[in-house]
Amino acid sequence: MSLQTTISQEVQEKVATGQRITPADALYLWHHATDAELRALATQVRTRFHAPTACTYMVMRIVNYTNVCVAQCDYCAFYKLPGESGGYVLSQDEVFAKLDELLTLGGDLAAFNGGFNPHLPLAYYCDLFAAIRARYGDTLEFYALTIAEFMYLADHAKLNYAAAAQQFKQAGVRWITGGGSEILTEDFRRRHSKFKYTVAEYFEAQAAILAAGLQTTATMVIGFDETIEERIEHLDRTRKFQDETNGLASFLCWTYKPYFTQIGGIEITTAEYLRHLALSRIFLDNVPRIRTSVLTQNERALEGLLYGADDFDLPIEDEVTQKAGATISLNFDKILTVARDLGFTPTYRHVTPVLTTPA
Repeated sequence: MSLQTTISQEVQEKVATGQRITPADALYLWHHATDAELRALATQVRTRFHAPTACTYMVMRIVNYTNVCVAQCDYCAFYKLPGESGGYVLSQDEVFAKLDELLTLGGDLAAFNGGFNPHLPLAYYCDLFAAIRARYGDTLEFYALTIAEFMYLADHAKLNYAAAAQQFKQAGVRWITGGGSEILTEDFRRRHSKFKYTVAEYFEAQAAILAAGLQTTATMVIGFDETIEERIEHLDRTRKFQDETNGLASFLCWTYKPYFTQIGGIEITTAEYLRHLALSRIFLDNVPRIRTSVLTQNERALEGLLYGADDFDLPIEDEVTQKAGATISLNFDKILTVARDLGFTPTYRHVTPVLTTPA
């Protein structure tokens, strides 16, 4: 049975035949397609990469190794300026304790996220990551940094991105993920994170990471004050980068938590989030894995599996989003039951530790 005629036949045919939709098509879908139509189109694209009832998940921990940051993004409730009361830096032993607890809870992936701390030299990171690799080997994988942090550290150490990537690789790092992207338009960054880097610089750094043989991902955060046109521009830039590099292992979108932040605001609905997930799956026809965010959407994130997503993580900690209002449940069985009740068979996914070969 064909989809209803509230969306153009041309867009339907593009998706059905595996043709690429344009930004104009994406804008049309957002404004004119019903939830059911977006869900159906996204499911068509999803089945090109994954079996209809298959989905994967990870148990992971975001280790916030410092909360001292000079970026001053107005949507962040986590950071402390240098010298401000409440600032901290974790020792290696404190990091190890968090990783040991992660393993005890059945997880094997840690992601490091802190900020632009001017008091931490590059050696702090390289020593920490080398110690983690030596202590845990391949029993635990870690996403060492976000791209935004990587860029700051490279500049702070007066290294170009290629040299910085090599330093981290030598320290046992295998992944530097796409965090710090938020919305990849220059206007958005000027409005909200003027001390972060430009979009062009962001992709330059990500390309250098891939060229060094490290692995990376794409991320996006919605629900600030961005327009639908800005969201689509972000997706378009991501797709073009994947066309050029084929280096993005996955795409994760989560939602802005507005509590205790400078700009505040009202959190977007899960319904809007699901529509965006579907649009992302349809548009990102060259990214194999679309991830839905349990961290910011809790159990309802699993509905994203019906809107094109195929993967999710079960987090045990992330201070950045928790400070802004996110809540975390360690009742993993209950969350996985939601996925099963929706008709999916969740399978645990271990992050592949094998490095890519530099070009």
